[in-house]
Amino acid sequence: MSLLKKCWENFEEFFCVLAMAIMVGCLALQVLIRAFSGSALAWTEELSRYAFLWAVYIGAIFISKKNAHVRVTAQFLPLSLKMRLVFRCIADLIWVFFLLYMADECRLAVESSLEFPEISPTLHIVKAYVEIIIPIGYVLMSLRIVEDYIRRARSRSLYDLVREVGV
Repeated sequence: MSLLKKCWENFEEFFCVLAMAIMVGCLALQVLIRAFSGSALAWTEELSRYAFLWAVYIGAIFISKKNAHVRVTAQFLPLSLKMRLVFRCIADLIWVFFLLYMADECRLAVESSLEFPEISPTLHIVKAYVEIIIPIGYVLMSLRIVEDYIRRARSRSLYDLVREVGV
């Protein structure tokens, strides 16, 4: 497996763990400093908030990749396997279009934030650089969903999407 392919297959795990480690490390540092000195470091709270935001969106990409998001599909159980697959594809198509629409709307908001930058109070960074994960996350979720369909179509296992327990 090439290095680029290996990075593509595992980047969510790496960045999610990194974001969570930063968040937990900052919060632990804040608790320790507060316990021993009675005051807190302002930057740890801000950085932990930003790391949490990144962890949430990268985690959502990971969930999309693993096809493990919450679905309500019990209403489709009486249908044939073929019809369940049709409804599943329609639902995922709607979801992908919604994600891409949201990505575009968020892109516009980030562009506006870059044009009129808001500086974070303690870290003194442009908040748009933190918020850029939102449109990126939506696009990568869409890519992971489409990638899963392509992979399953190539391996002729599309029906496995609706054969699983809980459909």
